[in-house]
Amino acid sequence: MTHTDFSESVRALLSEIVDYAGLFPPSQLSMTDAVANYANYKKSDHDWMLGRFVIPVARLDEFLESARGVLSDNKFGVWKLSVLAGDDIFETVRQIEDFNGANAPSVVCDSIEVKADTSCMIEDIAQIIPAHFATYFELSINKNLADLVQALAIRGHRAKIRTGGVTESAFPKNEQIIRFIKTCLAAKVPFKATAGLHHPLRSIKPLTYEINAATGTMNGFLNVFLAAGFLRQNCQEKLINELLEDEQAENFAFNTDGVFWRQKYFISTAELKSLRKQNIISFGSCSFEEPITDLQEIGLL
Repeated sequence: MTHTDFSESVRALLSEIVDYAGLFPPSQLSMTDAVANYANYKKSDHDWMLGRFVIPVARLDEFLESARGVLSDNKFGVWKLSVLAGDDIFETVRQIEDFNGANAPSVVCDSIEVKADTSCMIEDIAQIIPAHFATYFELSINKNLADLVQALAIRGHRAKIRTGGVTESAFPKNEQIIRFIKTCLAAKVPFKATAGLHHPLRSIKPLTYEINAATGTMNGFLNVFLAAGFLRQNCQEKLINELLEDEQAENFAFNTDGVFWRQKYFISTAELKSLRKQNIISFGSCSFEEPITDLQEIGLL
């Protein structure tokens, strides 16, 4: 990784990029530990990279029991939660609105994540969830993807792609990632990613934290986010595929004006800010520390 004064472009790309999902595999921490971690991250030097705390709606009461002490401490600021919906969307919305009414402004659920396989499901759910929530629909990357994304565009909602998991089969192919990003860009639908992205560059890593865990090829969040940026510039899919497969830190060069890839392809700092605001919003990760450590190792932090 080469750089000069890169702070502005790095912050443009990485600001609030990690939604902390410590409750989920492979970390799967207790609520007490996940809350304590998030509180520590909020007062760390890298708090500017920290996004929302991801939590299932069924565990909101448990969250309050674990977080009551830190929520009363003003030095932590507002806690923003992204809530995974339950099977009953009406009940999910009721629980979230009751939670916000009782606990705002110290903590607020302002984002909802839900799965949908058909346009009809999107339409039905969209009629129930109030417009003031940022709602992400996790979509299957199948032949109906364009129709699903178009349904989100019509209703002003967002998309979500699963980019990994605890088994190698859970990782989508490059062409599937490219298709998802291109479809969302064309429809002007903002999106987030989740799972398998806690390393900045594509690499072969253990898929869980167990001793002697199976390894697999994991996508890098720098690869995926910059792929979205270059697809906005209408770069060819062949080139984007090469970018997604790039494991070499020296091919990515940040300076105050933006980021170069392979010394030839460039995204300006202004474009990075626009990309993060309008297109690729964040990624969910069960680890916040791993991305930080890896970024430090390649000289980006």
